[in-house]
Amino acid sequence: MAIVTKAWCVVVVVVAAVVAAADQLRVDYYSETCPDVEAGGGGGMEEIIGAAPSLAGPLLRLHFHDCFVRGCDASVLLSSSGGNVAERDAKPNKSLRGFGSVERVKARVEAACPGTVSCADVLTLMARDAVVLARGPTWPVALGRRDGRVSSADEASAHLPPADGGVQALATIFASNGLDLKDLAVLSGAHTLGTAHCPSYAARLYNFTGKNDADPSLDSEYADKLRSRCKSAADGAGMISEMDPGSYKTFDTSYYRHVAKRRGLFYSDAALLSDATTREYVQRIATGKFDGEFFADFAVSMAKMGNVGVLTGDEGEIRKKCYVIN
Repeated sequence: MAIVTKAWCVVVVVVAAVVAAADQLRVDYYSETCPDVEAGGGGGMEEIIGAAPSLAGPLLRLHFHDCFVRGCDASVLLSSSGGNVAERDAKPNKSLRGFGSVERVKARVEAACPGTVSCADVLTLMARDAVVLARGPTWPVALGRRDGRVSSADEASAHLPPADGGVQALATIFASNGLDLKDLAVLSGAHTLGTAHCPSYAARLYNFTGKNDADPSLDSEYADKLRSRCKSAADGAGMISEMDPGSYKTFDTSYYRHVAKRRGLFYSDAALLSDATTREYVQRIATGKFDGEFFADFAVSMAKMGNVGVLTGDEGEIRKKCYVIN
């Protein structure tokens, strides 16, 4: 089901080196116990994305939001219970979608291979397959993650990269997870998929500096278009905008062309132009001459992020259902 790109050979070689660094994880981890999962064919992602192409972005976002809090341990999938407010109910996660799809895939995998495959591995594979099915790159996913038992809304609010963050704030969060400035520039490209609710970007449109003004780093014509959809800072969460206008269901490099023209939806997108390293990357990919390079870079950075803070061996557990601990 993968879309083969001219960068695929580079992706395989470079990502293999990244994956090899995760000693406890292996691409063939389930080769004997649940081989269909490793082949990407055990969960029905083609059915899910075929029926709802707009879910590719949300499923990729779920993986991001999981890995930046306690590592890639599926803690974002746990429901609040017993007085504990879980990550998924933190303010930055209120707009997350795709939980039902994860449960659907997990149920299929559980039926085929009971008590074998973690929710963390399921989510990581789903994120990869979502990108592939949106015409993006593929990459080998090292497996063997275990599921965490702790999920905290307060931790999510404290550790997730904010949509209104500047480069230094974002770089600090990325560095704490072993990711560098290039990873920041590359992984921001995930905003080529999906939509965002009005409250996540309204501050850029109204009273940005306390003078009833818009963010000066935002293209004025684009700001006018956004205001036509998001009519005030208090507008309802139901109002949404495409993060990559005209291409939000397809994984491509048009996001970088929007950012280069000062038309990135979030302040964190615009902030990429304020740092020499991230600006150079944005401008290079925005030319449209290095699509294969970006695909290869994205594969490397995704494999790197997918190895952040993983639980392995006897740590954590293998959840039977992703929304509740065993």
